[in-house]
Amino acid sequence: MLRFYALGSFLLLGLIATLAATIGGPGLFILLAVAILVMAVGTYDLVQTEHAILRNYPVIGHMRFLMEGIRPELQQYFIERNFDGRPFDRNTRSSIYQRAKGVSEAHPFGTELDLNAVGAEYLVHSVAPRATMETAPRVRVGGPGCTQPYDMALLNVSAMSYGSLSSNAIEALNKGAAAGDFAHDTGEGAISPHHRHGGDLIWEIGSGYFGCRTEDGGFDEQQFAEKAADPQVKMVHLKLSQGAKPGIGGVLPGAKVTQEIAETRGVEVGKSVISPAYHQVFSTPRELVLFIGRMRELAGGKPTGFKLCVGSRVDVLAICKAMLEEQVFPDVITVDGAEGGTGAAPVEYSDHVGMPLTEGLITVHQALVGTGLREHVKIAAAGKITTGIDIVKRMIQGADYTSSGRAMMMAVGCIQAQTCHTNTCPTGVATLDPKRMRALVVSDKAARVTSYQHETLQQAMQVVASMGLASFEELRPHMLRRRITHGEIASYAELIERMEPGQLLDAPPDTWADDWLRADPDRFVA
Repeated sequence: MLRFYALGSFLLLGLIATLAATIGGPGLFILLAVAILVMAVGTYDLVQTEHAILRNYPVIGHMRFLMEGIRPELQQYFIERNFDGRPFDRNTRSSIYQRAKGVSEAHPFGTELDLNAVGAEYLVHSVAPRATMETAPRVRVGGPGCTQPYDMALLNVSAMSYGSLSSNAIEALNKGAAAGDFAHDTGEGAISPHHRHGGDLIWEIGSGYFGCRTEDGGFDEQQFAEKAADPQVKMVHLKLSQGAKPGIGGVLPGAKVTQEIAETRGVEVGKSVISPAYHQVFSTPRELVLFIGRMRELAGGKPTGFKLCVGSRVDVLAICKAMLEEQVFPDVITVDGAEGGTGAAPVEYSDHVGMPLTEGLITVHQALVGTGLREHVKIAAAGKITTGIDIVKRMIQGADYTSSGRAMMMAVGCIQAQTCHTNTCPTGVATLDPKRMRALVVSDKAARVTSYQHETLQQAMQVVASMGLASFEELRPHMLRRRITHGEIASYAELIERMEPGQLLDAPPDTWADDWLRADPDRFVA
């Protein structure tokens, strides 16, 4: 390789000399400067030890890294089709943007999807549609132990922390929620000044206990009670796991712990902060349930629940057994699907750990029905909720209401650049860089958040009316069909084993009997 490089350099210098003799004047110096630069780069490439490609292909090997750097943009703008992009295809992204802007989103010339593909789903419409509901319904969250129930919208802002999102993005989301009268989940990063713009808050507490944290990283009851008493906080939530990375904690690098983030989270400026994968406040299902009851007591009777990405049906049943024995019930359980993605995670977790939302919803719903607890506990769904169809499907599968994260990010300007973890978000949504954040104009994006939520909910209401129903409460599993083979279609009533209220307590179905037997309210079974 050195021989070829030397020969190439000799030929290049010969070419430069010939051109210089022809051009003369200032052009000579420019050409010589280019030649020297190329030779310097090539020499460095040959002697460096980090990249084998550059050692074997000096200078031209840099083309590989250039093309690799712009590959995502080439893929998104020139290669992917309207319906096969990931995590969200172009049709879905366009729908979000158009609804956020309040412009027409009619799709011409029919569907681009393969409706005969295995896994394709469709809703059963009626020959006699109904008039669309005049106002969007709300769901009352608050069980027997709750003294301050809250009427939740059917679509809300899912958990995203200040620090993960920029101050401008958080402010736009909160102002949009305030204008549209829906809830805004704080994420586990605590309540920041940017959440204080009138939007109803769901205060989420993670394993780092940010905002209610002792000096050694434990849970501070006094701080929690004082902040939960704020009238803007409508509900409190304990995060057990999230869909993007279930079973793994996180680290906020010290470089990101600014003065404002430190004050918000109750940590030291410039010092890395660890959120463990586990909680200090419980280690068994019984301790979890009792802590939820304690949280509700400290919050003055406000709705209290927990969020999880389902892993094992045994774990869910163990929690249900603990509820029954202690007679303490969370007001809501938020099921986060493994397809969730507002948190960056190792690919092993985002691709291979956790239960998808469909199966997770059905598992939690069936477990609560089978133990006779469903009437006491609401279920929220989170994980790729983007359209009215998503809302209707998830409610058929067991949810009472839904929350959306990435769609709300797109409503404030996210273009799915997938650089959230690099602090270089090009639209100022997922970055703490002031120069990038300034691109996000809060007043404009707040209006888009409100518009997106309203238009999406309107579409869900219209779909329900097209199904011949007067309300979301009339949705049933047989109204959602799925192609399970190329020659067979089944409804969710056929795919989901019917569970009667209290059935697990008397005579568990054969398919549930072993898991029910293994479920232990005093330990999580591996």
